[in-house]
Formats: sequence, structure tokens, C-alpha cells
Amino acid sequence: MSLNFILIFSTTVFIASIIPGPSMLLALTHGMQYGAKRTTVSALGNVTITLIQAFVSIAGLGTILIASESIFQIIKFAGAGYLIYMGIKFLFFSKNMQLHSELENTNKISSLRNMYMQAAFVTAGNPKAIIFFTAVFPQFIDYNKSFLSQSSILLSICALIAFICFMIYALGGQKIMHLFSKGKIWKYVKRVIGCSFIGAGIGLALNNK
Repeated sequence: MSLNFILIFSTTVFIASIIPGPSMLLALTHGMQYGAKRTTVSALGNVTITLIQAFVSIAGLGTILIASESIFQIIKFAGAGYLIYMGIKFLFFSKNMQLHSELENTNKISSLRNMYMQAAFVTAGNPKAIIFFTAVFPQFIDYNKSFLSQSSILLSICALIAFICFMIYALGGQKIMHLFSKGKIWKYVKRVIGCSFIGAGIGLALNNK
């Protein structure tokens, strides 16, 4: 696998990953709510599912999943429902979001677990990632060479890029949190984020494969 191929693959995956979507919206939100340092746990949840999706695709199981309309639709609607649930929860959350500096004395283990699982669920609820990987991987695999070594390289690149993109949004969220920390301003920001999650969920549900 040449350096040129690796650079092209990395660029392709980075562009697809950095485009705003449900996972990046969650990264921004967690960055605002918990700070970038703690959001690394959310990034790991995103990376875990991204690796599973990439592995399913590279192993050829992605083609089977894409061909199975019922399984694809179940995953899609479950993901859409979860996004809508998160949006509604955000809109009607009774109290203002705490700044990450004020969360130091809360149950950290429980909070970190919830952050990880939220990121995992949001990422898993987008089966279109499997379509993307299934379409992309064959273009970068030389079947005359070691499949295992090439797959390991591509999966490692996917994991690294997924983590970097997630943390870019998390850092952005942390930076802008102080602009929105006042109650009146945050009330409107909360509505925008909640509606964005709901809109993403509806868009995912209505979007054809």
C-alpha cells in the first residue's frame, strides 16, 4: 500500500467524517457541557462503533447488511428515534446546562459511562457509515498483497481520523461555551441544539437508502 494511497484514503475519510452530522453535533454538545478533556470518553465511544462499522464493511458483511432492507431499516429508525429522543430531552431539560468546571463533584464514573454510551448509540444509529465504508474500502485494497496488514492500516486510520474529528468539534464546543453560559443566551442555544437533534433524526428517518 503506497503512501499516496494512504493519503488519498485518509483525505477521503476525513472529509466524510468532519462534515457536520449527528455524531459531530454530539461532540460539540459534549464539549460545551463537559469540556474537551472529558469528551475524550465520548470520542472513544464514537471510535469503537466506527471501528465495528469499518470492520463489518471490510469483512464483506456490509454488503449483506445493505442488501437486507429490513435490518437496514431497523437500524436506521432506531437511530432516528434516539436522535429525536435526545432532542426532546434537550429541549425540555428543566435546568440550565452546567459548565464543565461545575461538574467536578458529580458522579464521574456514571457521567463518563453515559457520555460513552451516548456517542456509541448515535454513531451506531447511522447505518449509512457502513455503506460509505463498503464503497470505499475495495478501492484501496490490493488483493494480491496481505489483506490483514492492509486492513489493519485502514482500520487504524479510520479510528484515528474519527477521534480527531470528534475532538475538533469538542474543542470548538468548549471554546464557545463561555459565550453562551449566560442563562438567557443559553436558553436559545439549547433550543437550537435540541431542534438540530430532532431535525437530524427526522432527516435520517425520511432519507432513502
